[in-house]
Amino acid sequence: MGELTVFIIEDDFRVADVNRQQVEQLPGYRVAGCAKTMAEAFDILEDTQLQPDLFLLDVYIPDSPGLALFRELRIRFPEAGIVFLTAAKETGTIGEALRGGAFDYLLKPVSFERLQQTFSRFRQQHVLLSTRTELFQQEIDLMRTGGDAARNSAQTEGQLPKGIDRLTLDRIADIIRKSPAGGMNASDVGTAAGVSRSTARRYLEHLTAAGQVKAQLNYGDVGRPERKYIPSE
Repeated sequence: MGELTVFIIEDDFRVADVNRQQVEQLPGYRVAGCAKTMAEAFDILEDTQLQPDLFLLDVYIPDSPGLALFRELRIRFPEAGIVFLTAAKETGTIGEALRGGAFDYLLKPVSFERLQQTFSRFRQQHVLLSTRTELFQQEIDLMRTGGDAARNSAQTEGQLPKGIDRLTLDRIADIIRKSPAGGMNASDVGTAAGVSRSTARRYLEHLTAAGQVKAQLNYGDVGRPERKYIPSE
């Protein structure tokens, strides 16, 4: 997957420049444009036919009373994510933003680490939703909580979900690490590991959710796309 595009809407040009610099330090992202007002934002977006993957915006925009800009963006760009970066701390504003579908709500000044956490989680969600036809509960949980936090917690506690044992997990992980360039499907992994296809699939999805394995769909000439697993880079 290529870079995700970000459009920044911030009325203070100095803050906007800082935001741009921080976003462009994040792997897999590029800033596609900036605007100081709602009118300027929509002029740029309409002129360029830009379809950003993510908007980063302030609440306090001169020509956008309340959350007018946020509501308009949700209508015009329903598939784009929206992250607030603002000094607005009012619970009513925060509640409306989150209920309205904002991906995250960050208060100024935000640390680079916190910003990075949000953008990493957004990219994980974007990848899952754009490359998959179905999701398992563990993957939905991963999108909601963030993969790094989930992995760190699991590693710290040394716990595995019910139905996953360490020896089999390590064996399947090793099989994928040594797999051919095109990856392996669940049946092939099951045969190599000496387990059933459904068991192999369960372990492979656990490894995928943990970020140790990547799943990809290979489309053939006929029939349903084949799901193959490859090592994470």
